[in-house]
Amino acid sequence: MTPHITIKNVAQRANVSAMTVSRYLNNTGPVATKTANRIRAAILELNYIPHQGARALAAKKTNTIGFILPEMSSVFFFQLLRGIQQTVTSAGYDLLLYSTTNPEGLNVLNLPLGQHNTDGLIIFTNSLNINTLRRLHRKQFPLVLLHQTPPEDLIIPAITFENKAGAYQMVEHLLNCGHERIAFLAGAADNEDACWREKGYREALVAHNVRFDPDLLATAGFDEETAVTIVTQWIQEDKVIDAIFAADDASGRGAIQAVQAAGLCVPEDIAVVGFDDDLLSRYIDPPLTTVRAPIEEAGRAAATQLLRLIHNEPADALTLLPTELVIRQSCGWQNRGDI
Repeated sequence: MTPHITIKNVAQRANVSAMTVSRYLNNTGPVATKTANRIRAAILELNYIPHQGARALAAKKTNTIGFILPEMSSVFFFQLLRGIQQTVTSAGYDLLLYSTTNPEGLNVLNLPLGQHNTDGLIIFTNSLNINTLRRLHRKQFPLVLLHQTPPEDLIIPAITFENKAGAYQMVEHLLNCGHERIAFLAGAADNEDACWREKGYREALVAHNVRFDPDLLATAGFDEETAVTIVTQWIQEDKVIDAIFAADDASGRGAIQAVQAAGLCVPEDIAVVGFDDDLLSRYIDPPLTTVRAPIEEAGRAAATQLLRLIHNEPADALTLLPTELVIRQSCGWQNRGDI
C-alpha cells in the first residue's frame, strides 16, 4: 500500500517548516524563491496532492458555490441549473449540487453543503430548514433564495417570477378565447410560486365577473401523473370544463394526456394551458400554450447575487423577473378565428 504523503513529508524533504509549505501552497505569505523551488521539487518528487478541504480552511475560501434543491423531477430544474452553472463557471467558481427529498428541509445536523465546503449557498424553496437558514445568516454566510421570500427579520436576496401577473394574463386570454369554465391545477400548497399563480387565477375571474367554482380547482403539486389522475376524474364525473389552466407545464402535459386518453381533443373539446414554458412544451401534440417564465435567467440572477455577497458587494433584496404569454395550439385561439 502506498503511504499517505502529508505536508509534513514535503516539509522534511524540502528542509523547511510545515508552515512554510502551507504558505507556499495557499499563497498566504511570502516565500523566498529558492525555498519555493525546493518545496515545488519536493511536491513533484513525493507526488504530493494537497487536500482541498484543508487548503480551503487555510485560505478561508473554497471558490465553490453550493446549490440545495428538492429532488429534480422535471426539466425545469435542469434549465435552472444551466443558468447557475454558466454564471458560476464564468466567474471561476465550481458548483456543488445537493438534491434532497426531505419535505421539511435540511437542518444543521444533516447539512451537506455549507461553510465547510462552499463560499455561499443558493437555496431553492423549502430545501433548507428555517432555523438552519437563520443560523447561517447569523454567521453572515452568503445566501440567496430561489422562489422563496426570507423571513421578515432576515435580509436575504430572493429571486422569483411575476407569478400572479402571468397567471392573471393567462386567465384573461382564455376568457377572451370564449372559455368561461376554467379549471385550475394548483401547485404545491407550501410553494410560494404556486400560491401567487392561484391568486392570479382567482383575481382574473373576479375582475371579469366569472364565478369561482371550487369544484374546478385541485392540487396537482407540479406533478404530471397527479394531473393525469385529477383530470381523468373530472372527465369521469362529467364536469363542465372549457379549459384547464395548469400551474406548471408538467401538470399541463398531464392534463393533455388525460383529455386525449378519454377520447377528447385538445383544444376542440377542452383547451389546456400551462406555466413556465419549459423545454418540452413546444414539442408535444398539440404544442402547449403557456406563461413563459425566464427559468435560466432566474438561475443566472441567483448566482450573480450570491457572487456579489461573496465579494462583499451590495446585492438586490428582490429580483422579480417578468413573464409573458406564449400562445400555441393547445388553447383554442386559432380555432376561434381570432388570429
